[in-house]
Amino acid sequence: MAFKTLDDIDVRGKRVFVRADLNVPVKNGVVTDLTRIERTARTISELLDGGAAVVVASHFGRPKGRDPEMSLRPVAEPLSAALGGRAVAFAEDCVGPAVEATAKGLRPGDVLLLENLRYHPEEEANDPAFADALCRLADVYVNDAFSTAHRAHASTEAMAHRLPCAAGRLMQAELDALAAVLERPSRPVVAIVGGSKVSTKLDLLGNLVEKVDILVIGGAMANTFLAAQGYAVGKSLCEHDMLDTARKVLKIAEEKDCEVVLPVDVVVAPAFAEGAPATTVALDAVPADQMILDIGPVSVRTVVNRLAESRTLLWNGPFGAFEVKPFDAGTSGVARGAADLTEKGVLVSVAGGGDTVAALVNAGVVDALTYVSTAGGAFLEWLEGKSLPGVAALG
Repeated sequence: MAFKTLDDIDVRGKRVFVRADLNVPVKNGVVTDLTRIERTARTISELLDGGAAVVVASHFGRPKGRDPEMSLRPVAEPLSAALGGRAVAFAEDCVGPAVEATAKGLRPGDVLLLENLRYHPEEEANDPAFADALCRLADVYVNDAFSTAHRAHASTEAMAHRLPCAAGRLMQAELDALAAVLERPSRPVVAIVGGSKVSTKLDLLGNLVEKVDILVIGGAMANTFLAAQGYAVGKSLCEHDMLDTARKVLKIAEEKDCEVVLPVDVVVAPAFAEGAPATTVALDAVPADQMILDIGPVSVRTVVNRLAESRTLLWNGPFGAFEVKPFDAGTSGVARGAADLTEKGVLVSVAGGGDTVAALVNAGVVDALTYVSTAGGAFLEWLEGKSLPGVAALG
């Protein structure tokens, strides 16, 4: 889709409202992961360098009214650091006469961080009056929060219809990366889809078999596909009521000439626990009293070989219970293979989703892929082929 970017708007002397995603982990009042702050800082810095004053807004958690534990105040200092030490003023609210007066007094180069948008239920209700109140704080609207673009909220959708609007650099990068793998990819295209349940990824699987050449299924959802093919999966997490659905997915993939890759060996253990005795077995040798918790080394080599034959990779979901060693070995092995091929220029690799990002961090390759999205629900819904309100509003 076509959308305006910072290249298409003149911000000199204007106040720009930047909808960011600063919903970052905070412990004892200290931000523990700066990724989202640092990623959106590029947009804010560019606007400031272009002569704008910037009003930054975000949600934080799911408060029920005002909650000091969910204040954005702890974000102000790390945001200032990410902006090279520029001062960041903090507003005690996000709407109202006091905030409006502060916003009107901003000068080029000033930065004002608003308090949590979700202190007001009107935000998630996409309330028109609330959107109008937010619009009174600025002259231009920039959405840099792809991770919230699947929600039609006042600050993610309604404002874009009321002010001159554009996508920020982070939003632009997300959309460009997804377009590169889904709309104009170099083929062959391989998609890795992991996770625990087939039922939560039906729309994703249905969309991908239409668009990719190879579909690699991992995680606990692979157990359902294996069971659908007649394999015993012991005590493994498996949706036995989804076996017919799994067979239908396999049939559609065959009709669309999409190769489906499933594990050929697996790692089993009697319990999902640190230090549990793990054994690698063939698919037809899963003990009845054990559970599948990862893919085996032959499966890792099989997947990496498929990646080497491909030109584009889309990845969502881990192969195993990577949070506990040694069940991270499969995901890490494939991740290192993907990173190596990417660094050699053989593969364009785009990954996203919370568990996926955590697994790539665990493997030490999060910076080695072409693009890694920190968005969760928005990333999935885009891959499912759904229209995202926050993106559509920018068109």
